[in-house]
Amino acid sequence: MTRPPLFAIGILSACVLAYEVLLTRLFSIALWHHFAYMIISAAMLGYGASGTALTLLKGRLVRRFGAAYVGAAAAMAVLMPSAFLLAQQVPFNPLELLWDPSQPFRLLAVYLLLMLPFFFGGLGVGLVFALSGKQASRIYAFDILGAGVGSLGVIGVMFVVPPPRILALLTALAFLAAAVAVVELRMRQKWLAVLFSCFAVLAAAAVPPLPVGLSPYKDLSQMLNVFGARVVEERSSPLGQVTVVENLRVPLRYAPGMSLNATVEPPPQLGVFVDGNGPSALTRFDGRLAPLEYLDQLTSALPYALLERPRVLVLGAGAGSDVLQALYCGSASIEAVELDRNVIGLVRGRFRDYAGSLYHLPGVTVHEAEARGFVNAGRKRYDLIQVALLDSFGTASAGLYGLSESYLYSVEAFQACLKRLAPGGVLAVTRWLSLPPRDALKLFATAVSALEKSGVPDPADRLVMIRGWKTVTLLVKNGAFSAGEISAIREFCRSRSFDPVWFPGMEAEEANRCNQLARPYFFEGAVALLGPSRRAFIDSYKFYIEPATDDRPYFFRFFKWRAAGELFALREQGGMPLLDWSYPLLVATLLQALLASALLILLPLGLSRCRKTLPGAPVALYFLSIGFAFIFVEIAFIQKFTLFLAHPLYALAVTLCAFLVFAGLGGWLAGRSQAAGKVPLAILAMAALALLYLAILPPLFSALIHWSDAAKIVLSVLLVAPLAMCMGVPFPTGMSRLAHGREEAIPWAWAINGFASVVGAVLATLLAVHLGFAAVVFLAVLIYAAAAVAERKFP
Repeated sequence: MTRPPLFAIGILSACVLAYEVLLTRLFSIALWHHFAYMIISAAMLGYGASGTALTLLKGRLVRRFGAAYVGAAAAMAVLMPSAFLLAQQVPFNPLELLWDPSQPFRLLAVYLLLMLPFFFGGLGVGLVFALSGKQASRIYAFDILGAGVGSLGVIGVMFVVPPPRILALLTALAFLAAAVAVVELRMRQKWLAVLFSCFAVLAAAAVPPLPVGLSPYKDLSQMLNVFGARVVEERSSPLGQVTVVENLRVPLRYAPGMSLNATVEPPPQLGVFVDGNGPSALTRFDGRLAPLEYLDQLTSALPYALLERPRVLVLGAGAGSDVLQALYCGSASIEAVELDRNVIGLVRGRFRDYAGSLYHLPGVTVHEAEARGFVNAGRKRYDLIQVALLDSFGTASAGLYGLSESYLYSVEAFQACLKRLAPGGVLAVTRWLSLPPRDALKLFATAVSALEKSGVPDPADRLVMIRGWKTVTLLVKNGAFSAGEISAIREFCRSRSFDPVWFPGMEAEEANRCNQLARPYFFEGAVALLGPSRRAFIDSYKFYIEPATDDRPYFFRFFKWRAAGELFALREQGGMPLLDWSYPLLVATLLQALLASALLILLPLGLSRCRKTLPGAPVALYFLSIGFAFIFVEIAFIQKFTLFLAHPLYALAVTLCAFLVFAGLGGWLAGRSQAAGKVPLAILAMAALALLYLAILPPLFSALIHWSDAAKIVLSVLLVAPLAMCMGVPFPTGMSRLAHGREEAIPWAWAINGFASVVGAVLATLLAVHLGFAAVVFLAVLIYAAAAVAERKFP
């Protein structure tokens, strides 16, 4: 074959990446977003297994190349919706993973089903590489460029089309790839192009949105089980599917951790859920403040007992409960920051009358922005920065956020907030109370670390924490708490039966009076975290309470291996819920990725006759290394740019697209160059850039965080471009070298590279949790160096 079907390759690759991104959204709705790394791994498993199939069946597929390629594209079109529907029929419940022995097998079944569309997508792309290896640079360029366009394009489509409907559009796109291939390959059966084009139109126009089954354990499912509950509004965007629920028979009364002494109840409320998680409350407000008295009975009202007419910044405003609290407590001005425009739109538009025009009131300003980015970019000072209770108790207590990156609860985030406080101003953070203490102590440790790194010699004078029966609130002051303020804190707790955890000068007998525990665990933890034995306390504590940082932004990770055995032994006495399930799920996914890769990629290669004709260890090491290293760098830098771009959607779309597009460009340029030593030079340049970026990106981002979104996107692309171009050189160059001497080994190399990507997608996340993203980049540099050494020993 003289000319490969380049445009068909680009369309098919765009479809593969778009489907991969879409699956993460669909599983966020159906289950939880932690399945993103499993989706990436399943995609790479499909690609790797396709390489094994090509190695074993190359002779047959070569003779029928046109039919094989078109059939692979058509199979992917059919399998994208059908595999997703079948995966939903598997009764997999991640919450039972640790005690139901059948759940790991169900997880494996889901994993293998999700792999199938990617297998046929990879089969089509790999087949072209196998037959046109000498044009590997051009093929790689169209492959990666298409993937970049697909990853960015699908996110743009999500703004106007709900995710279940996009699945039908991607089916149409895959059929279009088959039709274009018929034309490009000049197949005799011209009618196939017309047939597949008709299938594409039919799929786009006539296929209904596929149902997405919501887990019965999600908050929205539980809410809808209540008699009289009904959905009154639903909106979708890449940030989440927003659902508003009303119940006239059993009205929602949502006041997290309200004092047991309270004699008032909240007004009628609507429940607002995002991807089935929540609720946040949209409270009926008619302009009168008296019905909002219940808001003064929450632990989050503590800062208003100390501040008079404060200028307030609410981070994570949601449907407006914290804004109402600030109004009731007499704030001089209120600025609210909310990321999801659909949530803002509901309060401003559809439910404006119900909410009393809350977001249009004088003195209330609403910003559509990511909280950390807003704090970093601004210069205005506030008397109170209130970090809202952003998640639900159900998801927090079940350990559902263990692998969630959060740049709002890191040491650097606290430092940024402290810089935005006026003299005497207060940062207030409210979290759910968990027993044994986890969130609260980690929050306290983070505040201590932030104050120390900000140059405060005695953090104890600037910290206050109280707890109710279900929530804790931490105050961090820009200055020492006065005796009058401490008296006000004591009175606030006494009148509401809240327990102080820590305030300056607190005695042990003042703790654990109202909501009594066997011991004053919270007070003892606070004292230990403020004392000289802090390091020993953190190391010996049964849960991981090391402060989160921007390099390891996993605030919700509390899992420790040393305590896992003890907690598992207590499973029949209630110990299992104390094991954050998301971390074991990550480990289970890594194990199943290794198992599935070995069975579907390595074992067939090892048992086949073709193993005798394949290149030796250096070639295997080369493609294995560049597979691991590429995905390590990609995942690490996507996270690095998340903080700078402030908007997680922009970070994923821009960074992933830039990596793929410029890697494709680098591969194309490498193919046009006849210079010797391209791979070592590219790896050396990549290593220098990666290590340089680790040093300069934090201060650079801090200095330029105030730029406009458009300017930051352009800068991000410019920063990623040289790094990605260097990373795009090794793979097509290696393929080209095989094509000139060992062409039969190309599918085998494709499979080995796929195996590395399968395992690397999960392993990178696991390493980032334990070591941080900087360590993942260092490891990637070392692995690339191993690839450079292996490349010198190519046959």
